[in-house]
Amino acid sequence: MDDRYSRQGFLGEAGQRAIETARVGFCGLGGGGSHIAPQSAHLGVQNFVLFDADHGDESNMNRTMTLMDSDVAAGTLKVEAAKRRILEINPRAKVEAYPCRWQDRPKDLQTCDLIFGCVDSFSERQQLEAFCRRNLICYTDIGMDVFQAKEGPPAMSGQVIVSMPGGPYMFCMGFLTEEKLGREANNYGAAGGRPQVVWANGVLASTALGLAVEILTHWTQAPRGPIFLSYRGNDGTLTPDVRLPHIPKVCAHYPSDQVGDPVFKKLSAPASA
Repeated sequence: MDDRYSRQGFLGEAGQRAIETARVGFCGLGGGGSHIAPQSAHLGVQNFVLFDADHGDESNMNRTMTLMDSDVAAGTLKVEAAKRRILEINPRAKVEAYPCRWQDRPKDLQTCDLIFGCVDSFSERQQLEAFCRRNLICYTDIGMDVFQAKEGPPAMSGQVIVSMPGGPYMFCMGFLTEEKLGREANNYGAAGGRPQVVWANGVLASTALGLAVEILTHWTQAPRGPIFLSYRGNDGTLTPDVRLPHIPKVCAHYPSDQVGDPVFKKLSAPASA
């Protein structure tokens, strides 16, 4: 094994190869994605597909790990800042950086083995997870928010969710609901300038990457089940969500016999006689 990765030799040669050959997508290179992408480069990921249409600005500097002060003045794209940092860590990496929404170039995301979603809205999460289900791709979602309670201090919360084809969907898990999507559509729950801080994003991002390593290498040899972790920033804990024991094992939204890209299935179906 390459000396660069000798300290993670417990993953095994096959595990390291799985990491290096995986094609990994990142949707959102702000607070969360800017942590996960460089960490992935340190880990040995070689194939990156980056999506983010935004330029770096002053409000990003409290949490976006790939931006420098000079990037704000230059209006550097977040994907370009992330690509620069990845290649500084690992010059051998292959980085596709798209300064647009992933919906504008879905075929570039379609060939990924894993996708990390670090997006701001519930509707974006719904669209991205649905895309992953149709294309049989493992999707990992992270996010955080801070709410001002009527009394007492602000409450910080967040989540790490792994959505596997054939397993529970985020609607099954109770994280996505029609009520949340409806409020957001009416601008009552729009992302806007929601509070974001570097330490919470770091905790969630590192945890998400660790779960991805387990999926690629299965180094723990532990049984796999639904993954929904809830973060409580006020007391610094990340624990299985209380809804986890009640999540159905069979997904009613994407049953195992209805996964795969419907367009592909239609085009590949045998012609009728």
